[in-house]
Amino acid sequence: MAIPGNFLSATTEMVDPDTSGWQATLNCTKSLGSQGRNGDGVLTLTSVASGEMQASTVSTYPIVAGTVYQTFADASSANEPERIGIQWLNDSLVAVGSTTWSPTTNTASATLHRISVAGPAPAGATRARVVLSASPTAAARAHFFENVYLGAPWRTSGNLLSFNVESGGEIDATGWAVDTNSTVSRDVPMVQWPVSWYYSGGCTIKMTVTANGNASMKTAEAPAVVPGTEYVGSAYLSPPTAGASCWIELRWLNASGTLISTKRAVLAQPSTGVFRQYVSGIAPAGAATVVLATGITSATAAQVLRIDSAVVQVAVPIIAGSVVPFEDASFEAGIGQWTVASGVATLARSTPWNSVAYNGAYWLIVTSSTASTSVLLSGRYPVTPGVSWRPQGQFVAAGGAWGIAPNLRWYNAAGTLISTSALPADSIPGDGQWWRDWNDIVAPAGAATAAIQLTVTAPAAAATLVVDAVALLQTVAAFAATANSNIGSVTLVLRELDPGDLLTVYRIVGATQTLVRGPAGWISGLVLVSDQLTVEDYEAPIGVEVTYRFEMHDATTGASAGGGTSNTVSLTLPDISDCWVKDPLQPQRNMLLQAAAAPDWTRPIEQTEHRIRGRRNSVILSDVRGGLTGTLQVWTMTDEGRAGLHYALDTGNPLLIQFSPGLGLEDAYFAVGEVTEPRLIAYGGEPRRRWSLPLTEVDAPIGGTGGTAGWTVQDVATTYATVQAVFDTYATVLDLILDNREV
Repeated sequence: MAIPGNFLSATTEMVDPDTSGWQATLNCTKSLGSQGRNGDGVLTLTSVASGEMQASTVSTYPIVAGTVYQTFADASSANEPERIGIQWLNDSLVAVGSTTWSPTTNTASATLHRISVAGPAPAGATRARVVLSASPTAAARAHFFENVYLGAPWRTSGNLLSFNVESGGEIDATGWAVDTNSTVSRDVPMVQWPVSWYYSGGCTIKMTVTANGNASMKTAEAPAVVPGTEYVGSAYLSPPTAGASCWIELRWLNASGTLISTKRAVLAQPSTGVFRQYVSGIAPAGAATVVLATGITSATAAQVLRIDSAVVQVAVPIIAGSVVPFEDASFEAGIGQWTVASGVATLARSTPWNSVAYNGAYWLIVTSSTASTSVLLSGRYPVTPGVSWRPQGQFVAAGGAWGIAPNLRWYNAAGTLISTSALPADSIPGDGQWWRDWNDIVAPAGAATAAIQLTVTAPAAAATLVVDAVALLQTVAAFAATANSNIGSVTLVLRELDPGDLLTVYRIVGATQTLVRGPAGWISGLVLVSDQLTVEDYEAPIGVEVTYRFEMHDATTGASAGGGTSNTVSLTLPDISDCWVKDPLQPQRNMLLQAAAAPDWTRPIEQTEHRIRGRRNSVILSDVRGGLTGTLQVWTMTDEGRAGLHYALDTGNPLLIQFSPGLGLEDAYFAVGEVTEPRLIAYGGEPRRRWSLPLTEVDAPIGGTGGTAGWTVQDVATTYATVQAVFDTYATVLDLILDNREV
């Protein structure tokens, strides 16, 4: 499986089907091994004698001096640990400066584990290669490598923290600082990450406790925040013992750097290992920056806490459109603002950390000491009156079937209770499975906030109910299509999806069904990563009714997991003479033009004529008849229009040409040949052009619509220190939008 953005070829990355991308350079031989995770192949390096052995990529890869690059691989050996490096070269393939090496992994392991490093290319470097190294203590010692990457650093989209801080010190340990009673250093424990998880590497930041007592460390940088905005922090923590009280914390600082307040979440680890812990909070009034801190309460001298993949980002609702804050929805730090309004039920965050929570690693546990009804109440969240709102949650019942009634308490702007809905309870079976329950309720006039009221009825004493993924969202269509004739596209919004399922989306015109294009190509078997998906369909036909259909399937069993059909929409053109010239792969280049003359189509065919002596008629051998060819003439009336059409044609990609219906000109994909753009009159200042576009019909291009959903303004601000650095990295604004770096 090719790693996105990898400079290395698939063969070099996966070591499949051979080792041709690698060369043994010091004290070893190479061969093809097996039992890899990214394909079966692994690069096997066998030592010739004791001492360091090295191998490197055969190819070198272009880089830009001063830019940070990352390399990683998965390695294993029962004998000695390994390291990985980036060798910097000039155009003559002469080494420039020193190789950027990772620290050597702490211990050897026969389990494939991550080794990684990152660093800036030195001045004078124009190319780089990956170098693998180990130091066997004898001849015939084997080491195995696969899943190798070289390219731009992997970082979480929207992270306010820099790559070096997030990555656990892939460059160095300067992103973290001592807070209390500790020392901070860079460390490389043996950790096996999932083969397709690229955000965590071999390096971690290690906090070592100096003396008995509380100990902590913090980020050395404090990114800016906006008061009133909710933020989520997270990191992988490696506690020293199963009983150590380890925590992660958001610290809000004012413009002078003075602490205002904190939000802390304590890890409830089931054992030693690596566990993702979340913490969230709303930046208070006066907050200017935030620091992420971690530590151990009542630590013992010499204990070690490690951290990796540290993230602070603006909170994204766990259910798209929900107004419930993260701490009240996912229970990662506690029970949030939830209380027991009446009844004998008690509330607690689950323990220990659990990878099978519906969202995150914890849930809310409701325990009832008797078979009775209790009322649970959330915090208050902003709503709009006169529209329908949906309180919902995920539930697991134990000890028998529970009765659950999600309702809402409505409050006005002064905080006075207006009314409480009273919809009846549903029965959740005690089968240990996740069940979603909800009600749709219209907000009364004057409603400004609402609290979720869960009325729960326990079936027996000591029965428990698990609650997770709580949401309050405005009720909207689960699948909606909106025509945007001004840009020639249809916007599809799919809601209430199940992350992890496989999604396929079709466009239906009459009796014809066609796959819809998404960012990764045709949306067929797309793995869902969110409960909501928005797609822009720029290839919908003009002037006809269009509907859309989606299917979902279970990723494991392939069984149907639901589906639906959208409303019907239709795109229009302002004038019958208008036509769209569209680049399906880069819709930013699309252009609406006025046609000057329609093409007179021809359909070429390859034929060979054989004249047979003594026969009147020839024998003709023919290939299939080709698609349409012809010349479309279009107008541009301004210099801006002329530049826009050049921009649309620059890539040479196949274009979709769409005409008004009823002209006998069907939508089709065309390759555009050599174009001409003569002036309307022979005058240098004449801006009008009558273009001739030679068209040859081709198949629809393969690929996704250009764009980077994971590349945000925040990522640009975090990655580049100055505007000049952005100018130096991207040739055009479109390259910046698409994150197409010059190297």
